[in-house]
Amino acid sequence: MKKVNYKKSILIVFLIFLFCGSAFSQKNQTFTVILDAGHGGKDPGNSYHGFVEKEIALKTTLKVGAMLEKEKDLKIIYTRTSDVFIELAKRPKIANKANANLFISIHCNSVKNFGPSGTETFVMGLSRSDMNLEVAKNENSVILMENNYKETYEGFNPKNPESLIGLTLKQEDNLYSSIDLATKIQNNFTNNLDRNSRGVKQQPLWVLDAAYMPSVLIELGFLSNKEEGAFLNSEEGQNKMARQIANAIKSYKSDYFGGSSNTASTNEPKESGVKKSEFAEQSNAVDFFSGSVYKVQLFAGSQKLPLNSNKFKGLKNISSTLYNGVYRYTYGATSNLAEANQLQLEAKKAGFPDSYIVCIKDGKSSKVIDVAKQI
Repeated sequence: MKKVNYKKSILIVFLIFLFCGSAFSQKNQTFTVILDAGHGGKDPGNSYHGFVEKEIALKTTLKVGAMLEKEKDLKIIYTRTSDVFIELAKRPKIANKANANLFISIHCNSVKNFGPSGTETFVMGLSRSDMNLEVAKNENSVILMENNYKETYEGFNPKNPESLIGLTLKQEDNLYSSIDLATKIQNNFTNNLDRNSRGVKQQPLWVLDAAYMPSVLIELGFLSNKEEGAFLNSEEGQNKMARQIANAIKSYKSDYFGGSSNTASTNEPKESGVKKSEFAEQSNAVDFFSGSVYKVQLFAGSQKLPLNSNKFKGLKNISSTLYNGVYRYTYGATSNLAEANQLQLEAKKAGFPDSYIVCIKDGKSSKVIDVAKQI
């Protein structure tokens, strides 16, 4: 039988709580979600077969909010709750002022061809295809309806591809989290509702670019497709889509900030003849962290940078990994958690206040806070 070093186990668990105190304290904070129903008022969005985007977006958004408002420690703020016109620039400002944790913008898609169908969720990034570029033009075009739009958006022209390329990622640090949330949403649509998925995509969308937190724009489906439009226009369809979005948000909150996602049973099966002790849990910590490497993640983004780039602010021993089109840049490498904490302090001192420790084992990378939850 393997002998457990209890002193070492207790030390590891203590270090996790000591070094990640700020992350664990987030569990006791209210998790704030901004729900943004696309379009509204004089901006109807797209309309096909009698289906109107601004109406479907609002009804679905309010349903998402009603589901989330039942959750403990979760606050919902809406950019609109009625058929009113909200300037595009104001929507992310509402989120920034509230210091929100997530910004979710809900829309419906359309194309001239009535055939295409399916859901897709966008995060901030540069265009990957002509069809994506059309989505960006459509969603950004509301800018032209605003008074003084030339001054507000500094001459940005939503119909000009060169202007779209000029929309860079101001908040690259949030890109990985945005992609994670977008993936959860798309997976829920596909796995639970059997909706056709068009995937997670990066796009230069102004409403996402200006938000200071992880943000996604959801296209619920194509109103130009009569069958899909009818589903989204129905009470049943809106309830089903809203439920999957709400569940994805709860899952994200659970992963990043702790608490229950309400997807698992609260009644855990009892172990036959054996009571799980505190020391047994701590021994799992030793087993899990054995053979791990710790690094400090500085930021993530779609741009490939040379490892001697001045964006690393003089830090050496930089490495990068590519996953789902996103480059994650890390500083240092050590098998000692205390040394990893020192690396994180160096990163913060160099100008990366949001840097965090990741644990790499068997080719998989996790935040130390996330790894701790697996113990």
